[in-house]
Amino acid sequence: MKLAFVFPGQGSQSLGMMAGFSDLKAVRETFSEASELLGEDLWSMVENGPAEVLNLTTNTQPLMLVAGIAVFRAWIDAGGQCPDVLAGHSLGEYSALVASEAMSFSDAVPLVRFRAQCMQQAVPAGTGAMAAVLGLDDAGVLAACEEASNASEIAQAANFNAPGQVVVAGQKAAVERAVEAAKSRGARRAMLLPMSAPSHCALMRPAAEMLAKNLDKLPIQMPKVPVIHNESVSFASNTDELRHALVRQVFKPVRWAETIASLNEGGATHIVECGPGKVLTGLNKRIGGDAQTIALVDTSVLNETVSALKGKR
Repeated sequence: MKLAFVFPGQGSQSLGMMAGFSDLKAVRETFSEASELLGEDLWSMVENGPAEVLNLTTNTQPLMLVAGIAVFRAWIDAGGQCPDVLAGHSLGEYSALVASEAMSFSDAVPLVRFRAQCMQQAVPAGTGAMAAVLGLDDAGVLAACEEASNASEIAQAANFNAPGQVVVAGQKAAVERAVEAAKSRGARRAMLLPMSAPSHCALMRPAAEMLAKNLDKLPIQMPKVPVIHNESVSFASNTDELRHALVRQVFKPVRWAETIASLNEGGATHIVECGPGKVLTGLNKRIGGDAQTIALVDTSVLNETVSALKGKR
């Protein structure tokens, strides 16, 4: 058996998303630790919202990191085996790096809050946008983006999530044009997403530059468990490459479909989504492959999965 863990990112958040794990000591302690680091009650934010506060990029990013690591710690506490390989969707890459011990949780939480602030500041509120395009192949989405872009406004493919599911980012007007261009090319559906910053496109280069300066100050070591990076769909060979991967990730597309294909090609027999919700599990099933996909949606599923995988080495 070869076990892969994948961590969700922004877009998987929801009010009450940790309710299914509220009985686990490791989960509550992880949220308490992060709350002290940021000086605010993150558990209350997740439980009580309001939703518009939860969905702010500057809150969502640290919350999703904390949630992923909380579930991972609960998995280890329950006797779950250490995964053989890790990956994370966009922000989830930071959760993967903390789980791999490449960076400490205490460093990662404020770093991710800083990353979110940089991304929000890079594009004034209301001027950027992201949209999901469904039922159109990658080439069609890229053509729609090219048609929608001009010298002053861009629309670019930001997330290659699964066959027929691509997210576009850029200036709002250009993204709106890309949505219409995608529909004209036969997209089954194309719609704007409730995102407060246009991630993974060229508009995020200023944010990447600010993040790079912060990353240079943090202690980072090579992962104890290999981590596949979003932008390159490969493993870093040294810590400089690892830092560069995190910087490029901010303004380069998330190649998730290729990441899951790589895990399958690498012999993964089980791909476990570690964090709230099951967005990645849905994507992974659409991408296909021989690996069994599992979402750890609550304590019961976590314990059942730990038991089911024991002895399969």
